[in-house]
Amino acid sequence: QVQLVESGGGLVQPGGSLRLSCAASGSIFRIAALGWYRQAPGKERELVATITVAGNTNYADSVKGRFTISRDNAKNTVYLQMNSLKPEETAVYYCNLNSMLNYWGKGTLVTVSS
Repeated sequence: QVQLVESGGGLVQPGGSLRLSCAASGSIFRIAALGWYRQAPGKERELVATITVAGNTNYADSVKGRFTISRDNAKNTVYLQMNSLKPEETAVYYCNLNSMLNYWGKGTLVTVSS
């Protein structure tokens, strides 16, 4: 059984930064691809960034150069550093673990507003 718990969300001004964390239980973390997704009000969930077991990363075009995904296998944790945040990036951010099955956290709310 895998459980994912996100943290680090909150209110930030436009242009500000936040770092999200996602702590995972279970032993499959090291052999799983990880990702961050987000869902804004009234919109579908969308990919933000992913990172493979080997550490290869992939980003949505809209966040390239501003967001950085990373993983710490010793801590079973994946991070999302978000810089230069925009109001339209207000959303619930979800952590995903993919290892034959898909697992999701409950999400953490990020609000970008002045």
